[in-house]
Amino acid sequence: MSSAQPLVKDELQASMTRLGEAARAAAAAMAHASTEAKDAALRDAAKRLRASKAALLAANAEDLKAARARPGAELTDAFVDRLTLDDKRIEGMAAGLEDVAKLADPVGQVMAEWTRPNGLRISRVRTPLGVIGIIYESRPNVTADAGGLCLKSGNAAILRGGSESFHSSRAIVACIQDALEAAGLPRAAVQLVPTTDRAAVGLMLTMPQYIDIIVPRGGKSLIERVQRESRIPVIAHLEGLCHVYVDGAADLAMARRIVLNAKMRRVGVCGAAETLLVDKRVAQSHLPALIRDLLDAGCEVRGDAATQATDKRVKPATAADWDTEYLDAIISAKVVDGVAGAIAHIERHGSHHTDSIVTDDAATAERFLDALDSAIVLWNASTQFADGGEFGMGAEIGISTGKLHARGPVGAEQLTSFKYVVRGTGQVRP
Repeated sequence: MSSAQPLVKDELQASMTRLGEAARAAAAAMAHASTEAKDAALRDAAKRLRASKAALLAANAEDLKAARARPGAELTDAFVDRLTLDDKRIEGMAAGLEDVAKLADPVGQVMAEWTRPNGLRISRVRTPLGVIGIIYESRPNVTADAGGLCLKSGNAAILRGGSESFHSSRAIVACIQDALEAAGLPRAAVQLVPTTDRAAVGLMLTMPQYIDIIVPRGGKSLIERVQRESRIPVIAHLEGLCHVYVDGAADLAMARRIVLNAKMRRVGVCGAAETLLVDKRVAQSHLPALIRDLLDAGCEVRGDAATQATDKRVKPATAADWDTEYLDAIISAKVVDGVAGAIAHIERHGSHHTDSIVTDDAATAERFLDALDSAIVLWNASTQFADGGEFGMGAEIGISTGKLHARGPVGAEQLTSFKYVVRGTGQVRP
């Protein structure tokens, strides 16, 4: 049953139970699936996405139409951008699945091995996590990334995409499931929650008998709800309140390229810069050009008094701006007292996601990289590189901002745990 309409309580409970039971059975099979079968399914899914382009675009058009027709809907350009599929993004999803297929199979990898004085041979070996429940918002391409990574890592996935992208996600999952079946693997290895009913999220969070890990990807309210209600361990993808700090020793031309790209390449992704910090030593020489570039590109700038003084188009920043993930063509900007001021600001207002320094001073850069406790820190590079594909992981489920199990881009390897395999020759403990 697949429905964009809410189900009655008993029907929803029964539907989610069936989903969980099927996922648990599929996970047992996937844990022992061959690398060849998994990679064949990934490559075939990519072919099916390309062949189903017309159907995918039609499903996406239905989602966009429904989103615009929703009562009181005020869709931002960034929201529409996240929701929209086009030829390029469908090709990107397909290429991403093929990239995942090319990765080494993490399942069964020996992470470490050693021999004890008593002759016991011990090895630490990667194993799948089991059933992974993934809750995310409007971006339909996450459906392909999440399904493909769970498949590669020998897990089963239960996907609960945003209600806005229900029809798009359903069409994508159909391609993956057909590919799984053709490769001799269980269709239920990748399933989509069959309704947009918000109550389904609450049920997912209380199904530890079926789901081993929950991965939420979305806004602050979603993450907080999942962390508050889940009875299942959570790998959290918190908001991307990312910063670019332009140091007093920064090359201006480089800084201009990085700042503009970090904010404006795609404003709706979690790696988009939300705050620009500029060393007071170069406030006169660098800040005006940086702000002008952003404003001329259509970005609203909200700044402190020093930033406002550079251009009359700059709006005054409020206290809330330093703590806001805009996911839109808006950035806050502030002059700080050197790298120490930048670090202090980021530690106070950041989300420990991704932060970048632009400088030609290696010692200052290393101080910044060492001091900040963010999942990703960069030197002389755009924050938009916060992406599993750019890290060579093929794709990602999200950027984990937590400190347990996985941190940074969550790819196939991060979707495994491990076990200890001990081989003896009859040893007993004295």
